[in-house]
Amino acid sequence: MGENITSIDQRRALRKRANFTAVVTDVISGQPIGHLGNLSSNGMLLISAHPPRSEAIYQVRLALPGLGSSPQTIEVGIQEQWHEAAASPGQVWAGYRIVAIADADAAMLDAWLEQPGQG
Repeated sequence: MGENITSIDQRRALRKRANFTAVVTDVISGQPIGHLGNLSSNGMLLISAHPPRSEAIYQVRLALPGLGSSPQTIEVGIQEQWHEAAASPGQVWAGYRIVAIADADAAMLDAWLEQPGQG
């Protein structure tokens, strides 16, 4: 029961739709794993061409615009929570929970989430 409450709390975190094209890259392989759909302080929605492995963990990098003269890059560890076919053929939506983030990257993410007009 407590785990379900945590899931509900995480889902209620402020989420911002990405109104820019952000490619999310697997740090290990250097390959893109998807485009950012939305982002919160504890998770993200990615749109990709291939479904992730269930509960897979990835170390990813993405750039957040609007935090200075150039986009700021953050790195996070994410774990797949769910995925499903999108309405568009050949696309998959996948929800991920952030499982690891450095303090400096978390501060940048929070600053981005607090900006008006980003999503």
